[in-house]
Amino acid sequence: MNIALWIVQGLLAAAFLMAGGMKMAQPKEKLAQNMAWVEDFSQNAVRTIGLLEVLGAIGLILPLALKIWPVLTGVAAIGLVLTMIGAAITHTRRGEMPMLVPNIVLGALAAFVAVGRLFL
Repeated sequence: MNIALWIVQGLLAAAFLMAGGMKMAQPKEKLAQNMAWVEDFSQNAVRTIGLLEVLGAIGLILPLALKIWPVLTGVAAIGLVLTMIGAAITHTRRGEMPMLVPNIVLGALAAFVAVGRLFL
């Protein structure tokens, strides 16, 4: 189980690090070409979402790897579940139903990590 959790944590961390880094580094206008939802948010809000995703990615790996407050790995996973719930709500309100699939998959994987690291 530990190996499966580490694999999922690594995949999630890579996905959220890339997605969050892109949101933090690129202007809203450029992001809007591929992510229409950014039009509903200010540049600062989009960057904040990106920052939360990057911090969540870091939180999935470092606390447990360094054995410094390893419970924070589960807490980071919960934060990413909440982020995906927010993303799903945004896409639903905009009528972007195909965009729910990545939100559901990433949210479910983050929930798996949260349960595995906090309760097993």
